[in-house]
Formats: sequence, structure tokens, C-alpha cells
Amino acid sequence: MNSIKPLTNRAAWKALAAHQKKIKGRHLRQLFAADPKRGERLTVEAAGVFLDYSKNRVTGETLRLLLQLAKESGLRRRIDAMFTGDKINLTENRAVLHVALRAPKTAKILVDGKNVVPEVHAVLDKMGKFADHVRGGGWKGHTGKRIKNVVNIGIGGSDLGPVMAYEALKHYSRRDMTFRFVSNVDGSDFVEAVHDLNPAETLFIVSSKTFTTLETMTNAESARAWLLKGLGGRVKAVAKHFVAVSTNAEKVAAFGIDTANMFGFWDWVGGRYSMDSAIGLSTMLAVGPKRFRALLDGFHQMDEHFRTAPFEKNLPVLMGLISIWYNDFFDAQTVAVLPYENYLKRFPAYLQQLTMESNGKHVTLEGKRVNYETSPIYWGEPGTNGQHSFYQLIHQGTRLVPCDFIAFAHALTPLGRHHDILMANVFAQTEALAFGKTSEQVRAEGAAGLLVPHRVFEGNRPSNTILADRLTPEVLGKLVALYEHSVFTQGAIWNINPFDQWGVELGKALAQRIMPELESKATPKLTHDSSTNNLIRRYRKLTRG
Repeated sequence: MNSIKPLTNRAAWKALAAHQKKIKGRHLRQLFAADPKRGERLTVEAAGVFLDYSKNRVTGETLRLLLQLAKESGLRRRIDAMFTGDKINLTENRAVLHVALRAPKTAKILVDGKNVVPEVHAVLDKMGKFADHVRGGGWKGHTGKRIKNVVNIGIGGSDLGPVMAYEALKHYSRRDMTFRFVSNVDGSDFVEAVHDLNPAETLFIVSSKTFTTLETMTNAESARAWLLKGLGGRVKAVAKHFVAVSTNAEKVAAFGIDTANMFGFWDWVGGRYSMDSAIGLSTMLAVGPKRFRALLDGFHQMDEHFRTAPFEKNLPVLMGLISIWYNDFFDAQTVAVLPYENYLKRFPAYLQQLTMESNGKHVTLEGKRVNYETSPIYWGEPGTNGQHSFYQLIHQGTRLVPCDFIAFAHALTPLGRHHDILMANVFAQTEALAFGKTSEQVRAEGAAGLLVPHRVFEGNRPSNTILADRLTPEVLGKLVALYEHSVFTQGAIWNINPFDQWGVELGKALAQRIMPELESKATPKLTHDSSTNNLIRRYRKLTRG
């Protein structure tokens, strides 16, 4: 680690900065005109995922320098360290082994000298038996009725992964069962989730590693009260209607959950990397153990590609390096993720946590302040909806917004011409962003005078296009792993720790301090800043008179 030069002192970084000045004025029209095979050449395919990165503002020299930067940054060594269980999460002294969650039974991955793969598969087997029991009607609620409703209670990675996966794989889910997700401590989230449910037919999954997460446990207590109210206050009913994804057996038992129905995971799994662990129990209940295993296999295929492929043909590495190119050398502050598949409508929200909680850091692994930009802001909506809202800014605004388009050759729900129209829009948008429309073209279409500049599209707006055959559990695993490893690549180049999240702690700690000040019957003595003090007093006046 210490033998690696600071990022901005590396030869490749300096060369990239000089190179950007030379080519920043070159238009994608010129790059394609100079290389008729560019659209075929700048593509790569692996594990059934096809990436076209030709519509990026890169040349052969750009790619050579980016790959050199990866080499100078020790990316290969960092990849090997992750896959072998080294404690690369330095601030928490932990291994980072989400890849072990989807490793086959025959794999051997060591943490502190112990192979963790058998434990992973023991939990998966337990999850599978439980899922089959519930889906088959063998698990009965307190009154003897089968479970028809599943409510996942979690927050952060314990919610975003499961809800994204449920929506993405809804086509494959049990339609005679209802799945809901509660995360926000705002009471309306819970109230709306259970509004039309029968407590006798409802199972809650409470996902909290420590079983102390404020938002999750507040919602869990409300769920417990709702259940008991609906079932006549019978405390024994809790064990028939609650299971836990946790490691704190004492608190799980105190809540009333049978610890036999507690599904564990490990401190080497970060929350935003945990959707394929026991956190994915709701996903398994929705799509079944077989399809959940297919999801894991998709993850593993992309893991192996990332681990073994040369960088110039490595999908996550190329995507990560191209993101750095725009973020650090073009000052592009955001990335738009645009899935042209409505089932992926929660995928951009999932990526927001994966990318920004991982790489939204301001110090290096050595604790020194960075002097370059780290994570861009990720955002997006499914196409074609976005085309009628924010695409205006992407096409004609003043900000450079690199885009990832995600699409599939086959629709899961074929309906007339719908899919051809959808895919035509994918290809049209990437073409329009890249090549735009000149003033000469606008005039040739009959526009004149003041109207001409309003109808000009400058183009030269970069994009990736990611294509797969169809959205299956296996392909979803590949897509998530693709972005996980792209995030890892960026973090390795920036020499930051993508696996801690200290930035979420301060606000949580202050909220614990403020809560008793809001709830106190007596007027509290406030010692915050004048704004916070005033807001607390106003709230108390509005709620307590």
C-alpha cells in the first residue's frame, strides 16, 4: 500500500490530465468517422452481458492510459486480496467477502484461517427449507391459516436490495402471495404496508444484524403491536408471524422470535453487499430457492470474470475506469442509470447506496485528505419515462451527464409492438446523445432564424449500452455484480475504503440526543446551534402547545 504513489503523482494520472486537454475538443462524430469499425471494436462481452462503450469520449490512447493507471494503482493486487479474504476494510479490520455468499460449495475462501463457504451454504440450505415450508403452506400462522403476506422490515441494504430484487424478479414471483417492504421510520410507511393485510396470514421478516437499528426496531415494535391487536393480544402468536435476519440471538428471543427461525450473516458482509445473503430471504420466498440459487450463480459468473479476465476485456474494470475518466478529468458530477426494463425501476435507487455509500469518501486508506474527486452522484429512472422529463437536460443542458443504458433483447411480457418500440428508443437515445444534430441539419429540415439554435443538439454526450438476452434471476445477479466490481475498481484507483460508512453515523448519533428533547414533558435545556434550538422549540410548540 505504502509503495504506491499518491494518485495525482502517478505517471498515468499526469498523462491522462495532459491527454484530456488534447482530446477534449474532439467530437464523437470525428472519432466514429475516423474509425468505421469503432462501434464493433469498442465492445466486450462476458457471462452473457454485452457492453458497447464505443460512444464514450475515449481513444485508444485514453484506454491505454486508463489501463496503465489501474496497473500503477495496484488494482490486480487489490482484487486478489479481496477474493482471498484479506482484511481490506482497514478501518473496521474486516475481510470483504460478498463474493463468498455466491461461491459454490466446492470453493474454499478463508477468513482467519477458516473456510467460510460451508457456513454460507448451511444458511442457504436453512433459508431454502424455510422458504419451501412457507410457500408450500406448511408454515401456519397462530390461527392455523397459511401465510399469504410477507413484510420485510429493514433499512439501507436490508431494504434496498430486497425491494429492488423483488421488483426486478416480480415476473417470477408467487402471485398468490403479497410482498411489502417497510424501511422508513415515518409511520406512514408501515401503516400503508399493512393497511389491507390480515394479521393471521402475515409473516414479518425483521432484518437487523444487531437487532438494535433504530428505524428497523421501531417499525418491528409497531408490527408486533399491530399483530397482537389483530390476534387478540396473544403473545405466543409472535413466534408464528416473525422471523429474524440477525446475529443477536438474545435480543431476537426477547422480542418473541424463536431463535430457530433466526438467519445469520457475517461481519465480512457489508449491508449494501448483502442482498444475496440471508437478507435476501424475502427474495427467496418470492421466487423460490431454485431461482434464488440461479441469482447467486449469476453473481458468481461475474465474480469469476472480474477476478480472471485481463483488464482490457474486463467489464467491471472498463466501466470503473471510464467512470473515473469523466468524474476526475471532465468534472462530470453525476451518472444517469437508465434501465429500459420496467421491472428494474428500483435498480437506480439500489445503485445509489452501492456507489455513493461505498465511494463517497474524502480521505485515503492512510487517512489523508484526497485532492481529487471521488464518487459521482448516481441517479436515474426507467425508460421511456425519463425521456419525457430529465432527458432534456442530458441532451441540451450545460452539464455533462454520462449515461448507462440497460436493455434486453427479449421482453418478459411480450405485447404487440411494445418491445420493438422500447428498444428503438434505447438505440435512438444513445445515437442522439453521441451525434446530436447540427445547425446545418436543422436548417435542412426547414427551420430558420431564431428557431435554429433551439433545435440544435450538440451531441458528444457519452454513454454505455449494456445488453443481455432477457431479465432472469441469473442475469440480475450478473448486473449487480457488474456494478459492485465497478465500484470496487473506482475505490481502488482512488485509494479509498469502499467498505465502511462512517458518514451515516453522526446524524444518527445526534438524532438519539434530540429525541428525548422532543419527547420531554418538561422544557429541555437546549445546547445546539441557534437554528436547531429554534426548530426544536417550534416543533414542541406545534405538538405540545
